[in-house]
Amino acid sequence: MVPRFSPAATALLGLALAAAAQEKPLAFTGAQIIPIAGEPIADGVLVVHRGRILAVGAAGSVALPAGAETRAIRGKVILPGLVDSHSHIGGAQGADGSAPIQPEVRVLDAVDVRHPSIQKAQAGGITTANVMPGSGHLISGQTLYLKLRDGRTIDDLLIKLADGTFAGGLKMANGTNSIRTPGGPFPGSRAKSAALVREQYVRAQEYKARLARAGGDPEKTPARDLALEMLVEVLDGKRIVQHHTHRHDDILTVLRLQKEFGFKVVLHHVSEAAKVATEIAAAGVPSSVIIVDSPGGKLEARDLTFENCAALERAGAAIGLHTDDSVTDSRHFLRMAALAVRAGMTRTGALQAVTLANAKMLGLEARVGSLETGKDADFVILSGDPLSVYTQVEQTWIEGAKVFDVADPKDRVYAFGGAGAGDPRRVSLCCFGSAWDIIVAANGGDQ
Repeated sequence: MVPRFSPAATALLGLALAAAAQEKPLAFTGAQIIPIAGEPIADGVLVVHRGRILAVGAAGSVALPAGAETRAIRGKVILPGLVDSHSHIGGAQGADGSAPIQPEVRVLDAVDVRHPSIQKAQAGGITTANVMPGSGHLISGQTLYLKLRDGRTIDDLLIKLADGTFAGGLKMANGTNSIRTPGGPFPGSRAKSAALVREQYVRAQEYKARLARAGGDPEKTPARDLALEMLVEVLDGKRIVQHHTHRHDDILTVLRLQKEFGFKVVLHHVSEAAKVATEIAAAGVPSSVIIVDSPGGKLEARDLTFENCAALERAGAAIGLHTDDSVTDSRHFLRMAALAVRAGMTRTGALQAVTLANAKMLGLEARVGSLETGKDADFVILSGDPLSVYTQVEQTWIEGAKVFDVADPKDRVYAFGGAGAGDPRRVSLCCFGSAWDIIVAANGGDQ
C-alpha cells in the first residue's frame, strides 16, 4: 500500500487496480450486519459497486447483480466505517504562539498523509476523521475532514463538497489551554477569552456587511482578510465550529457565544457535561465526548466521568465519541463505546456515537456513518461483537477499496505494534530524546 513508502510507480499502479476492482460488484454474505440506520440483520448481504453501497439487507431479500463476486464471511460482523470527530493523526499542527486567534491557518498545509498514525487509525476501523489543530488558542485554525484512503498526497484523502471545496470545520477552544500565561498576547483569564472571541466575531459581522454593501464593486470591496473571510463562512453556516471545552462554566460560555452569533457548534471533550446536560440539550448542540482510562492531567478535567454520555443521552442531547489521537489510540475507538455502555449509555446510542452521530457533527451524514443504499462503501469487518474486548478489526474498506487487512503482515504491524511501529523516521530522531517528546506533545493531542 502506498503509505508503506513503496515507489511512486507502484503506488499509481495500486490505485489504478483498486479503481478497476470496483467496476465489478462485490457481495459480502452471511455476516451479521449492523447498519446503524436500522435494526441489526442476523444473516445479511452487503453489495458494493464503484465505491458506493448498491444494496444491504437480509439474505433472500437482496438480488445479487450479474457478475458479482461473492465473499462468504459467516460469523463476522459488518459495521459502518467508524467516524472520528476529533483526531490529530498525520502529525497536523495549527496556529503558532504569535496570537490567540488565527482562523486563517489551515491544517491542510500540515498533514503528513504517510504518517503511520493514519494506518493505525485504519487498523481501528476508522474511515473518516476530523483532523484538528491543537487547543492552545481561542481559534487555532481550520480543521480537515479526511477519508483515510491510502494516498500519496493530501489531495488523495480530501472530502470534496458539492461546490468543489474541501470539507472541514474551525477549531476553537476555551479554558486552561487557551488562557495560557497572563502578560503576553494570550487572554490570561476566562472573561478575557470570551471578550476576544466576541470582538473577533463582531469584526467578522462588520466585514460581511461591508462585502454586502459593495455588491461586487471592486472599488467598494474591502481588502481581502483571510481571517475574517473564514469567520464569515462560520457565520454563514458553511463551517461548523469544533469547540474544545471542559468545565461546566466554559461549556455554558460556548453556548452563550453560539446563541449570540448564531454559528453551528459541536462541543468537544465536555468533561463536566453531566453537570449541564439539560442546558446542552436545550441548546440543541451536539457533544463529542472523550473517555479516557485514567482521567486527570489538569484541574479542569478533574471531574471527568464515564457517565457523561449516559447523562447527555437521558437529557436528549446528541452525542458522539472521539479519540483525540494520540490522547487515546485510534485502534481502541470501539472500546470507548463499550466503556460508555458500561457507564449507562444505551448500546444503540454508543454504536451511533462512533458512526452516524459523528457523521452528523461533521455535516457528512449523507455520505457516511451508516450502511444505506447510495452511501459511500465505507465499512469494517469485525471478528465478533463490536463492544467486546475480544473482538478484532479484521478488515477496513473505504469506498469499496480495502485499506486494512489484519491477515496482511504489513498491516499487522500497524494493528499490534507500539508507538513507533511503521515509522521509518523514528530511528533517526531517537537522539532528540525528551526534547522531541516535548515537541510532539505541544503539537499533537490536546486533551
